[in-house]
Amino acid sequence: MVHESCQRIGHGGASAIAPGNTLASFDAALEVGVDMVEFDVRGWRGELVLAHTVLQARRGGTLRLGDALAHLAGRRFADVGLNVDVKHVGCEATLLDGLRRAHLLDRSLLSSQVPAVLDRLREREPRARLGISVGGRMARLGRRWGDWREHVLNGLAARRWDALMAQHRLVDAALLEHVVSRDGHLFAWTVNERAAIQSLRGLGVHGIATSDPRLFMPVV
Repeated sequence: MVHESCQRIGHGGASAIAPGNTLASFDAALEVGVDMVEFDVRGWRGELVLAHTVLQARRGGTLRLGDALAHLAGRRFADVGLNVDVKHVGCEATLLDGLRRAHLLDRSLLSSQVPAVLDRLREREPRARLGISVGGRMARLGRRWGDWREHVLNGLAARRWDALMAQHRLVDAALLEHVVSRDGHLFAWTVNERAAIQSLRGLGVHGIATSDPRLFMPVV
């Protein structure tokens, strides 16, 4: 099933052009052309910051969530969606408050590899769009997924979440069919080869995240 459009998602903004999870990276993604920017959120010393790992947060210099949302709420980003990847339990209430204050909740897809995060978000804000994120083999072992496909598809059917954000090597036609049959959306990450992006587009996934949004552009 090929969809008419496939959302172009900038991973960390455009982290192949500028350091990810920064205003410069968001600006670079906008300049190149994206439909959505993805960034990571975690708690650090009593506030939410944009950082993929604890080590990055510890190094300092990370962007505060409030500053990121104020930037993304600007007129230039009016047509750009947000994919907020929540790294751990405990961020939910503050994140939702920030999105509401910035009037960005309706433009946001909130995702996590931690099911409890999504449950807490759903409880606090039933309107939120949620995506369960599933990584590679080691990540799945760490999360004790077991039969991850059955777990994810059951969650979609029960409206526990609305989308699957899958490591791109997990994506195939059968998975897409199963997700769509449960009224879900399938997004692939993080795809940094042009040929793979074109293949996934042809398959019909709903969105693709890449560190280099220039790869979405046709070769001249």
